[in-house]
Amino acid sequence: MGASLPSLWLALLLTLGAPESARGCTCAPAHPQEQICDAAIVIRAKISSEKVIVAPSAEQFNSIKLIQYEIKLIKMFKGFEKIKDIQYVYTPLDSSLCGVKLEANNKKQYLLTGQISADNKVYIQLCNLIEPWDDLSFSQKKSLNQRFQMGCECKITTCYTVPCSLQAPNQCLWTDWLIERRLYGQQARNYACIMRSDGSCTWYRGGPPTDKELIDISDP
Repeated sequence: MGASLPSLWLALLLTLGAPESARGCTCAPAHPQEQICDAAIVIRAKISSEKVIVAPSAEQFNSIKLIQYEIKLIKMFKGFEKIKDIQYVYTPLDSSLCGVKLEANNKKQYLLTGQISADNKVYIQLCNLIEPWDDLSFSQKKSLNQRFQMGCECKITTCYTVPCSLQAPNQCLWTDWLIERRLYGQQARNYACIMRSDGSCTWYRGGPPTDKELIDISDP
C-alpha cells in the first residue's frame, strides 16, 4: 500500500479527469489504534520548514503539487525496519486531495503517521493520524510504544445505534458516538483493543484507572 500512495493520487486525477479543487477529501471514521496499525510509519517530530514541489508524472498536464515538510525527528515508534532516518515528509498541496497543513516553525511537536513509498519517501494525508503532540492523551502517548500494535489483529467496529453487538470474539465495539455523541471520546483517547491469549479482544485502558470506569481496565 505504502509504495503506491503517490502514484495513487496521480492515477486518481488521471482517471477522473477533473481539476483538484473539484474533488473533496473524505475519510472514514477510524479509531486511533486502527490508524496506527494501518500506518507504515509513526513518528514524533517538529516541522522545520516547508516547500512546494511538483511530483514527477508521465502526464505533462496532470502533475500533482506536494508540500515538502522538512522535519526534526524526535522519536520513531513504527517503521524502523523500513527506514532509518527521515528528513522530509510529503503531502498534497491541495486539501481536496487530503493534504495536511502543519505549522513549520520548529516549535510545535506532532505525531505523524503515514506511508512509505518505494523510494523511501514518507507521505502523510488527512486520513492518517496527524495530531499536535500536546493534544494527545496520556494513554495515547503510552500506547504508541507497543500497546496499539498489540491489537492490530483485532477488529474495531464503530457502534452508531442500538442494538449493537459483537459479531466475533476478536472484535471490540467503539461506542463513543453512541454514548457521548462524538467519535473521539473516552474510548478513542484512553483505550486500546488488545488480543488476549485465547484469541478474543477487549478494551484496555492505557493510563491509571478511574473508579467510574465500566470497561475492562486490567493491563495485558
